[in-house]
Amino acid sequence: MHIAIAGNIGSGKTTLTNLLAKHYGWEPRFEAVDYNPYMEDYYKDIQRWSFNLECFFLKERFKDLLDIAKSDHTIIQDRTIYEGVYVFTATNKAMGHLDDRDFQTYMELFQQMTEIVKVPDLMIYLRASVPHLVQNIQKRGRDYEQTIPLEYLQNLNERYEDFIFNKYKGRVIAINVDDIDFLNNPKDFAGIIDKIDRTLFGLFTD
Repeated sequence: MHIAIAGNIGSGKTTLTNLLAKHYGWEPRFEAVDYNPYMEDYYKDIQRWSFNLECFFLKERFKDLLDIAKSDHTIIQDRTIYEGVYVFTATNKAMGHLDDRDFQTYMELFQQMTEIVKVPDLMIYLRASVPHLVQNIQKRGRDYEQTIPLEYLQNLNERYEDFIFNKYKGRVIAINVDDIDFLNNPKDFAGIIDKIDRTLFGLFTD
């Protein structure tokens, strides 16, 4: 089984991935954010490095999907190939950071890749406002993230909403994370577990 965690930068994807992996005994798979050789250059000059950054992520996410498809146990993945295309690359294109030629090449690669893989069995979408995202980004203190424009985060949020509710064809649980603390409040985490159990296993809890 393949479970995916979706959400904007700073929404809590990695934290929830770790918690759910521990709770269910699932294998966690994490996005190669800290290992992307284009990341720091990208935030310094987004237009110059967008195509390089997106192609690296596309390659890594596709490789993960191939590995997941071969697995005989449940894997929970921090961000998916679908978000990379319909949220991040689409945002870069809309903001003028990718030209038509690069975008067409990227989309052709994506379409060929997704012909041989299937969507996750469940996607858990973490919805967060921009102030909440900024608070979390500042808290974790990655230097290259501190200069992310608020407009960029807002554009990503709008793309996420469109992707999840209009474009994505798989099964989704949406969780509003602004007013919960699933890391430090066991009741909030239990509420997420209840939703997952009902969706995956048909279990009903009080």
